[in-house]
Amino acid sequence: MKTFVGMSTIFLIVSVIVAEAAEVKPDAINAASLSTIPAERSSKPSADPDPAIVRLQVLLDRAGASPGVIDGIYGNNVTKAVVSFEKMMEMPQDGTIDPDVISRLETGGPIIGTYTVTADDAKGLVDHIPADYGEKAKMPGLGYTSVAEGLSERFHMHIDLLTALNPGSDFVPGETVQVARPGPPRQGKVARIEADKTAGQVTAYDHRDDILAAYPATVGSEDNPSPGGTHKVKGVARMPVFRYNPKVNFKQGKNDKVLTLPKGPNGPVGTVWIDLTEPTYGIHGTPDPELVNKVGSHGCVRLTNWDAEELAGMVKPGVVVRFVN
Repeated sequence: MKTFVGMSTIFLIVSVIVAEAAEVKPDAINAASLSTIPAERSSKPSADPDPAIVRLQVLLDRAGASPGVIDGIYGNNVTKAVVSFEKMMEMPQDGTIDPDVISRLETGGPIIGTYTVTADDAKGLVDHIPADYGEKAKMPGLGYTSVAEGLSERFHMHIDLLTALNPGSDFVPGETVQVARPGPPRQGKVARIEADKTAGQVTAYDHRDDILAAYPATVGSEDNPSPGGTHKVKGVARMPVFRYNPKVNFKQGKNDKVLTLPKGPNGPVGTVWIDLTEPTYGIHGTPDPELVNKVGSHGCVRLTNWDAEELAGMVKPGVVVRFVN
């Protein structure tokens, strides 16, 4: 027997679906259950943030299995983080969010908390970041373009999620806003690093060969592949300037002269450069954290700024870096 559904009922169903898709309020995230997440990721994940996925991303970040940008989207970087967490816990590595994974992840306090914007948060801002390197080189610094952008990076969030959690906020000093709570940086001494080109993953191991941390990464590209083989960490530079040489690096736009781009989180290599013994190559941050492992690099290893900073705090010169497929 056929069942006919009236237009008013259809409108109600659609309204409920839309309302549920848009529900990214702090209370909804803090109360979300990981058991509502499908065990396996769909080939076409929803473009709308899911409170339970936000919760999962924050918990993975706290555990040292970075999902990259916390955005509430069940993307490939989330699955890779789950696999890394399973490997850290010596569990079967299938990337599924099963009860065992959930029980081991569910630790710590609230996922979303409050933060009061300070005067320092509003310092060093710039009006915009030009795409052309020649124009970048003329600027005094490559800072954040807004307080919201700076806060989104500090709390490992996509700026769209930050603004969704704080509708109507101006992000001015003295204002209290809702932010993710990913936890403090990982501690330890890295003995070796593995950069997997195919998986788009960087994994840091200690002297016992246990995983200290894992990060989604852009490892070169087809046009500009990363170096193969084994290299070593040569040193670490924080807030580095970027020296552009089209004859050594790559050609950007119409710039055919050597340029020095100023430091800042929106510089080409972000807030930190981990120099490798292979000339011109390094592990570094990025001005576009949401693109990590989604677009290619010019041969280097690109992480989010916060992941690169965390890794930089655990390495010393001489640490082995091995590039694998």
